[in-house]
Amino acid sequence: MSKLTAAVIFGGQSSEHIVSCMSAANVIEHIDRTRYNVLLVGITEEGHWIKADSLDDVKTGAWRGGTVTALLSPDATRKCMILMDGDKIEEVKLDVVFPVLHGLYGEDGTIQGLLELARIPYVGCGVLASAVSMDKLYTKIIVSDLGIRQAEYEAVYREELSAMDQVAERIEKHFPYPVFIKPSNAGSSRGISKADNRRELMDGLTEAARHDRKILVEETIVGREIECAVFGGGTSAVEASGVGEILAAAEFYDFDAKYFNEDSRTVTDPELPDGAAQRVRRAAMDIFRAVDGYGLARVDFFVKDDGEVVFNEINTMPGFTAISMYPMLWEARGISKDQLVEKLLSHGMERYA
Repeated sequence: MSKLTAAVIFGGQSSEHIVSCMSAANVIEHIDRTRYNVLLVGITEEGHWIKADSLDDVKTGAWRGGTVTALLSPDATRKCMILMDGDKIEEVKLDVVFPVLHGLYGEDGTIQGLLELARIPYVGCGVLASAVSMDKLYTKIIVSDLGIRQAEYEAVYREELSAMDQVAERIEKHFPYPVFIKPSNAGSSRGISKADNRRELMDGLTEAARHDRKILVEETIVGREIECAVFGGGTSAVEASGVGEILAAAEFYDFDAKYFNEDSRTVTDPELPDGAAQRVRRAAMDIFRAVDGYGLARVDFFVKDDGEVVFNEINTMPGFTAISMYPMLWEARGISKDQLVEKLLSHGMERYA
């Protein structure tokens, strides 16, 4: 049987560029080379698409110096990546794409739209699910119809910040300090801060506005940070893994605590109040279905001491690094990284069936 061709696209123009490269290296390492020819395509932070020659180049970053430009053709009759090396042009037919891209221009429906135009099967959520899940404000609007508890919030728009005092007063009337400030449309805890007073609130709003024009200010939920992995959609039943707990080294699980602080830890199957783990799993699957999820997602919650489950956010292309919760949760259920990557690729290829 002839091999299939899978393209792994990584890097990207978001603030999570480095994490995407780390995730991609882990995915590439676990693709079955007896089944797939693998084409590696990195996107620089400036937006240049470059063919990478090897896994080592992905790990070291040497791919950024590559000389072969890659272009994904939107032509649905061609279903190919176009490689340009000087005067030489080559078309590589693709059977499936794994877009291991986190954050803006990757996890937000943009590359998914390009792949839909090209009619190339791909791993992960489609345009709608990617877009609404990336935008925390619109995720909250969707989840509010499910009867699932989530943090109270106030939406703020960048253009409102010229009247900062009025914005602060509105927030202070809604809920007390401390509050969390989050860009609505930035991933992996970028631009998130905690405010204990008005000055910190104003600073946090200013920082969040650097990342997105829509900002969420949320009440503080005191609880344990719990995550659940979801797989399925389409003709496949939606499944939830067990749950995992984040033990952050910092006051909250910001970008550095998540990826670069060795004291941050993740624990699978933590002991929770009676029934809380099952409520998390059920809510994770309900939210995944509500956003029209496909393939994979990680859904994050807080669990309070009394067992109440509070939804936090959903990630439609969760981290796949060596310390990321999504693959760890499935490994805890007996599904190896090799098996998980194969399940994701095979499921991706079913999307137009």
